[in-house]
Amino acid sequence: MARKYRIAIVSDIHYASAAEQARGDDYEFRDLKNPFVRWFVRFYRYFIWLRYPLRQNHLLDEFLSGVGSPDYVIANGDFSCNSAFVGVSDDAACQSASECLEKLRQKFSPNFQATFGDHELGKMSFFGMRGGMRLASFNRAQKELGLQPLWRIELGNYVLLGVVSSLVGLPVFEADTLPAERPEWHRLREQHLREITQAFGSVKPEQKILFFCHDPTALPFLYRDETVRGKIPQIEHTIIGHLHSPLVLWKSQLLSGMPPIRFLGHTAKRLSTAVSQGRYWKPFKIILCPSLSGIELLKDGGYYTVDLDSEAREPARFTFHRLPR
Repeated sequence: MARKYRIAIVSDIHYASAAEQARGDDYEFRDLKNPFVRWFVRFYRYFIWLRYPLRQNHLLDEFLSGVGSPDYVIANGDFSCNSAFVGVSDDAACQSASECLEKLRQKFSPNFQATFGDHELGKMSFFGMRGGMRLASFNRAQKELGLQPLWRIELGNYVLLGVVSSLVGLPVFEADTLPAERPEWHRLREQHLREITQAFGSVKPEQKILFFCHDPTALPFLYRDETVRGKIPQIEHTIIGHLHSPLVLWKSQLLSGMPPIRFLGHTAKRLSTAVSQGRYWKPFKIILCPSLSGIELLKDGGYYTVDLDSEAREPARFTFHRLPR
């Protein structure tokens, strides 16, 4: 007998502990030496991206109070503000992620699952070339925060799968890693890819997949895997985060296929390389779950609920819930 399920999906919460808040909303640009770059980043932050990045904790509370009692809740990565740019190996960021996950687990466990985002591992700052991915962050996220690199939930003929997008997309992010740590990162990636192949291979022909992958940069690499590619017809949707706003997703799709930009520094190369492979996103049928805050320009944040039946007789129904701010 078919059973109805409701799943809530939230992404890019970017919770800030007191220790991260103490760094100030200008943490990203105040140390930039070039006054023009400093002015530009401040302008971009203030009017376009997010004016007060360390003051959005109330949005998590609004989600918790407004979402009701879903059967399952999936948090699709980025639990801290990553204000030191090295992931949760930074004590302040780890405290942020811990507080965020504790609130979610307290309300929804045991029917709660969390996906790794790039903020858990660390990433180089857009300007200033600070930080990057750290093995200590990957290990701490598992041991102290209880994050699983690959997770799976079966709801009848629906299979929910979550992976570590930064590991899958490591060739794009390799410059964000420390040279001494790269061999271990590559070993972890190969191990993770084997686990993903096995997980997709075990999906039965009658089952549908809801795939959770924080950063779509990983999708072209998964498309190259024969087993994953063979299961794409069974992927009903891939839920991504990372981009914060449908506007950013639209721009990324518009620029899909552009050649990588190699002469404007590390960040431009990384972002343009990801966008250049954007044509491989389409087969995965992506749905962006924006950040709770959205971007400053549009204030378009919120979360999704998904209604599905266990026999997968009809497609899952996604409903977006906007959080006003």
